[in-house]
Amino acid sequence: MSRPLNVAIAGATGAVGQDIMQCLEQRDFPVGELRLLASARSVDRMLPFRGKDLLVQELTEQSFDGIDVALFSAGGSRSKQFAPAAVKAGAVVIDNSSAFRMDPDTPLVVPEINPEDLDKHQGIIANPNCSTIILVVPLWPLHKVNPIRRIVVSTYQAASGAGAKAMEELEQQTRDLLSGKDAHPTVFPHQIAFNLFSHNSPIVEDGYCEEEVKMVKETRKIFHDSSIRICPTTIRVPVMRAHAESVNIEFSRPMLPEEAREILASAPGVKLQDDPENNHFPMPLEASGQEDVLVGRIRKDLSDPNCLAMFICGDQLLKGAALNAVQIAEEMIKRNLFRA
Repeated sequence: MSRPLNVAIAGATGAVGQDIMQCLEQRDFPVGELRLLASARSVDRMLPFRGKDLLVQELTEQSFDGIDVALFSAGGSRSKQFAPAAVKAGAVVIDNSSAFRMDPDTPLVVPEINPEDLDKHQGIIANPNCSTIILVVPLWPLHKVNPIRRIVVSTYQAASGAGAKAMEELEQQTRDLLSGKDAHPTVFPHQIAFNLFSHNSPIVEDGYCEEEVKMVKETRKIFHDSSIRICPTTIRVPVMRAHAESVNIEFSRPMLPEEAREILASAPGVKLQDDPENNHFPMPLEASGQEDVLVGRIRKDLSDPNCLAMFICGDQLLKGAALNAVQIAEEMIKRNLFRA
């Protein structure tokens, strides 16, 4: 399929929506019309795209006539409200929220891992949670060689995961505290500057928070393997952008660090940053703005011969959200899954 696609972005003025626009432009996605949609308070804003200023329109159920693909990043409630209308109008929806991820009839896709699941879509495709994507991209190529039995992962999640207002809050609190003023949390439940705390999603099953439950369920669904045991701990840290994760992996049989490095060196979406001599490993500062997930600190688990430990970083707004959504659309073009 070579014709340009008419694209809508729901939530175009948010942090992820802005990065979706940049990805479409930088990756030369075949856009015919680009329709920018947001809440009523953002109507009439102008946003630049390919040398032109485009007008933001209000997101309604009538917003999708003539649209081929609708990229949603407006929150779960708006996805549930408006995605069915987009599908009814003939668009394919790629949704960044959690609204449809665990629906058994909705593909949950990371293109480097399970692109074939797109063939079964019924109008809506779910983009996984940012922490899940950053975790599974480097683990999948290892899993294919030596099946993973158990994952223990601790995340260090940037303010970007909570959106543009959260990033602004981190910046403002930092300024206030350095000038002798008090910090006043409004987006986060606690002070984020010079602090860290357990992820601010609700505590639900067995003492785990929603973010942790997402990582468990989504990883199993993407890998098509419900037997993988996963123990996550998710933490919010005072970093502006890009999530980090400390990962311990139990394989079916021993795997040497050298073997893991060789596999990851050629894995799509992965960049090795593993330099013990200079103590240079993945950092959010260097992962920010990068499409690949950075992987390093690959080492034996001294307590178990079947385990390896590693440290990974990925840009939450790019591969963790916007980029993965655009890559899904690109994969759908390759697979001729848009209407003629």
